[in-house]
Amino acid sequence: MSTGDDQGRERDVRESIVSLMQSIGKGSGKQLTAEEAGKLKNAASRLDHILKAAVDADQQALKSAEARLDRLLSDIRAGKDVTHDLKRRGTGEN
Repeated sequence: MSTGDDQGRERDVRESIVSLMQSIGKGSGKQLTAEEAGKLKNAASRLDHILKAAVDADQQALKSAEARLDRLLSDIRAGKDVTHDLKRRGTGEN
């Protein structure tokens, strides 16, 4: 998946959250109960954890790709034939 696709999805999620927040703000004007506020805080905390896990996974994938690329470039500089490694990986590994 490309960076543009990731940014597009992130933008869509942000726009959806903003839209929901705006619709809540235009509600009946009543105050939230302590229970409702607690539920919202818990949901926000869960969302933060989910987003952090996604960022961490993306960062780990980038670090792994960086290490593979460094190894490949090092092998190329050393004059090694890397075509076997590239063919072995195929297109299934992104």
